[in-house]
Amino acid sequence: MAGKVNAEIEDKIMDAKEAVKKFISDGCHIGLGGFTVQRHPMELIREIIRQCKRNLVLYGCSQGIDADMLIGAKCVKRIEMAYVGDEPFVSPSPNFRRAIEEGLIEWEDYTNFGATLRFVAGALGIPFMPTKSMLGSDIITKWGIPAEVREKSSDFRLASKKLAVITCPFTGEKVTLVPACKPEVAIIHAQICGTKGTVRILGQTFADEFVAKSAEKVIVTCEKIVSEESMRMEPERNQIPFYLVNAIVQVPYGAHPTAVYKYYDYDPDHYAIYIKAARGGWDSFEKYLEEYVYSVDGLSEYLEKVGGAEKLLQLKADPILGYNPKIRRDKPFR
Repeated sequence: MAGKVNAEIEDKIMDAKEAVKKFISDGCHIGLGGFTVQRHPMELIREIIRQCKRNLVLYGCSQGIDADMLIGAKCVKRIEMAYVGDEPFVSPSPNFRRAIEEGLIEWEDYTNFGATLRFVAGALGIPFMPTKSMLGSDIITKWGIPAEVREKSSDFRLASKKLAVITCPFTGEKVTLVPACKPEVAIIHAQICGTKGTVRILGQTFADEFVAKSAEKVIVTCEKIVSEESMRMEPERNQIPFYLVNAIVQVPYGAHPTAVYKYYDYDPDHYAIYIKAARGGWDSFEKYLEEYVYSVDGLSEYLEKVGGAEKLLQLKADPILGYNPKIRRDKPFR
C-alpha cells in the first residue's frame, strides 16, 4: 500500500510539457487563476501554445496577458469572464480587443463579483448563485452570446442563459442568478505546493481557491515544491487541499512577466515588448510568439531570452514589502 501511495504522489509531479499533454486537449474548458498582472500560470500558457491546442474555452475573473496570449495564438474559441486587461499597462488587452472587434471569438462578460460567484457555485456543486450585483447595469441587458445561440448550442457547459433576474420568494426583492461555472481543468500558479498537492498562496488569493474547487482537474504551477509535513505546520495558510490537485509543476519564475507576491514583481520592460507586438496586429504578434514561445524550449531558455539572471535580480521582491519598490508603475509606454 505504501508503494502505491508513493507512486501516486510521484505521478502528480511533472514538467509543463507532460501536464499540458496529459490534461489539456483541443476544446478544453479551462479556468484561469491570477488577476490582471498578478500570478498567472504563464509557463503553462506558453506550453499550451507550443502544443498548438485549439478551440479552448476560457473562464476567469480579471485575466490579462494569459488569456490575451492564448487569443493571439489562435487557441481560443470562447471566453467567459469579467475583464481582460494588463493594468497598469494597457486596458483592455490588445489581442482580446481585436478578436472581439473582428468577431473571431465568442465572448461573454460579467462583473468581477459575478464571475467569482459562478466559480463559487461550481465549487459548491449547485446550479447558480444569487446576487444583487449587476442589477441596474447593462451587464444584465447586453449579452455577448445571445439566448437563441445558447439554446441551440451542443456544448453542455454553455449555460442556456447568461443570467436570470427573479423576484426573491422570501423578500420580494429583485436578485440576479448567475449560472455555475465548472471548467474541465483549472490552472493555478502558487508560491508553494506540497509534494502531494497541498497549495499555499501568499498574499491575495483572488478567486483562485474557487476556480480550483469548481474544476474537474487541477494543475498547479509553483515557485517551489516542499514536503507535505512542512505544509501541515501552518495548515491555516493553505487554500487548496491535496486531493483536488492532479498535477504539480515546479517552475521558478514561471509566472513571468506577471508578479508573484514575496518572490518577484512584474516586468514592465517585457510588457512593453508584448504590448507593442500585440497592438501591431496579428502578423506582428506572430513574430512575438516565434521569438518568445515557439523557438524557446522550456522555461530556462525563456528566462534567458527575457534577460537572464540580471533581469530576474532586478525583479526580485523586497522580503518585507512583498513587491519591488523600484519597479516603474507610471504607465511608461501607453
